Amino acid sequence: MWGLRLFPRSGGAGELALEQRLSTLSGPARAAWVLRGLERLSDDDVHAVLTDAGAADASGALREADRVPAEYRLLGSPAFDPCALQARPPDLVRRRRRLKASLAAGAALVVCGALFGLPDDGWAPDGAAAPPYALNRSAQAALDPGKLTRVSPAAWKTSARTDFSVWPARGDLAGDTALLRRTLAVWARPGERVRVSATPGTPSGGPAGPPQLLYAGTVDNARVVVLHDGLRITRYAEPLDGTGGAALDFARVDGADRAGASALVLGRADGNVRYLTAPWVRSAGARDLREPDADTADLPLTGGVTPPVAGPVLKSGSCASWNVLELTDGTGTRLVTDLGELVPAVLTAGRPGAAREAAGGEASRTWSPYACSLASMRSAGVRSVNAWAFAEQPLPDAGGTGPGSSLPGGGGGSASWVCTRAETWRGGGSRVQAQFRTPGGPSGVVAARAEDVPQCGEREPRVLAGVLWKSGAGTWYLLAAGSRGTTSVTATGGVEGTVRGNLLTLEAEQGARADLEGTLENGGRVSGLG
Repeated sequence: MWGLRLFPRSGGAGELALEQRLSTLSGPARAAWVLRGLERLSDDDVHAVLTDAGAADASGALREADRVPAEYRLLGSPAFDPCALQARPPDLVRRRRRLKASLAAGAALVVCGALFGLPDDGWAPDGAAAPPYALNRSAQAALDPGKLTRVSPAAWKTSARTDFSVWPARGDLAGDTALLRRTLAVWARPGERVRVSATPGTPSGGPAGPPQLLYAGTVDNARVVVLHDGLRITRYAEPLDGTGGAALDFARVDGADRAGASALVLGRADGNVRYLTAPWVRSAGARDLREPDADTADLPLTGGVTPPVAGPVLKSGSCASWNVLELTDGTGTRLVTDLGELVPAVLTAGRPGAAREAAGGEASRTWSPYACSLASMRSAGVRSVNAWAFAEQPLPDAGGTGPGSSLPGGGGGSASWVCTRAETWRGGGSRVQAQFRTPGGPSGVVAARAEDVPQCGEREPRVLAGVLWKSGAGTWYLLAAGSRGTTSVTATGGVEGTVRGNLLTLEAEQGARADLEGTLENGGRVSGLG
């Protein structure tokens, strides 16, 4: 019926007692008590909200709110629900007197409503969606630290899956309910002062349901919590002396295998990195990828956590070393490298489709001259990087001073061609580089690069690339090489010529530019990379 009077519902003894206690508080103190209990904000966040709202003494309001017991469960009572109301009959006489005025106001409201209902004004209905202030059962469960998924320490031994879903909960703060509650609250609604980062293609919204706890503990000067929701790894970090400066990082890890789920980055400080290793990792070590024959430095694992390890050089300039993490489990040994993200990238070596994990022996020696090129792949959501030595090319004259050459003169030899391909967790955004290295050269030089191309990968395990090179005799050459199965190579443009086989050597002018195309055994064609 139109015109009914509405009143809040009355509660029980507990609700009435709480209402009386709250009535003795000031307005800011009542707001602080409700923000704590209903919105589950930390004291720092409550202080910030009160200050922004114009409270003169936010700290005093928090202290005053402490006088009321934390009976937050009563807030769920209908007595405190503004939508749960009682109805009483209206005053009919007064309603008649105001009928004409109401009709006039209604006409004005219709006009205003038509204006507000214009397209793109944000007032359109959301179909079956609940109002913005409605509570969702799954979303509420995702904020309850008591419902976090905790996996048995031995689950990975019998599980059909070997990925992050079978990692147990570890860390000295895994039982700190207050810390876990703050972590879930910040994940669901990070404040303006929380630093949020995510790898490309990774959503940063809250969890759909209770996530899995992987780690909660003290890392250097911070409290760190790591969670997994099946799609993402989420790391929350806050200082030991408060919550100011908290950080929230996301990384996509769907489809992780045993190698990709071998380790996570817990924290970085002063150029060092701490890792959390998988429960199946038996031992860990640190080594310089530029020195494949050097010994590995053993790293003791404490609850799966490594001590601080010198991180790789991730800045431009000279690169004399590249430190990686060596992990050994029941299936073998693998190398992973920190590329500035939560999940280190796995290093492999070999022909696409038959690549093997790079750990010791020929695989490490393949990577050694090209390790520093990994710096160009940082912060791209990289899952793995493969190095493939696809060709050896005899040099035409003695010595050389062109790109990729460090020969001072005298002696011939063959140059090496290596293709490095970085695959991402999201599938797209792969990065391919063809690198050229003369004999004796300390490092390879990038001759060509491309993104989101199939070359040098499992779908198209072939590649063709070229470079201008100056010999010791002062002659410039266009050198090009194709992978196995290339029957001829043709250059057009600034340099013209065709040769049979997968290697092309043509005299050229300094600065000349040429287009390359190769013919394959099956009659297909491959274009020059880049």
